[in-house]
Amino acid sequence: MPDLSDFPITKRWPPRHPDRIQLYSLNTPNGVKISIMLEETGLPYEPHLVDISHNQSHTPEFLSLNPNGKIPAILDPDGPGGKPLALSESGAILIYLADKSGRFISGDPAERYQTIQWVFFQNAGIGPMFGQVGYFSKFAGREIEDKRPLQRYVDESKRLLGVLDSRLDGRDWIMGADYSIADISTLGWVRNLITFYEARELVAFDSLGNVPAWLERGLARPAVQRGLEIPKRG
Repeated sequence: MPDLSDFPITKRWPPRHPDRIQLYSLNTPNGVKISIMLEETGLPYEPHLVDISHNQSHTPEFLSLNPNGKIPAILDPDGPGGKPLALSESGAILIYLADKSGRFISGDPAERYQTIQWVFFQNAGIGPMFGQVGYFSKFAGREIEDKRPLQRYVDESKRLLGVLDSRLDGRDWIMGADYSIADISTLGWVRNLITFYEARELVAFDSLGNVPAWLERGLARPAVQRGLEIPKRG
């Protein structure tokens, strides 16, 4: 049985199954990337809810795993060389789990790097821009009288959706015929934009030719449906 006692995070969120991947997360658009991936791969894991609304990601125990204080993070008791591995940043975790499971990323080097390219596209563009749309349209930013910040992020989000829409032209998935970590990385953010952020009309989502059908295909996957609810909020 692996000994994870050297990791302070296990004091606050004790593992019941220390032989499994420990997931520290919440079902936000970033968090569900990893729960969906774990559900898709079938890798054994144990989820722990980190309530960011109560600043649990900024506790000393969580910061010992991710100094940036952001979910998700994992602790794999069976990492490289059989040693425990702590890992944060959703894009890095997706790549690690794809390599560990041998699924959802191509073994062809060129296609592999192209897949990673689209994961980075989501991490660097879609996530930050969509999040700002949510802030300025639904949350505290909506009280700001100057609407130029909102318009700037709406315009950029529409542009990014256009890039994604063009990529999906003639393709079922971002990488073509095969569902990959590029899709897993992006699905939750697009869903969140038009549901939780209530920005469907703002970004003219229904005018897109390919993204809505891609989103519907992704959300129909049983593992995606399960992963969107993990970890469950209290």
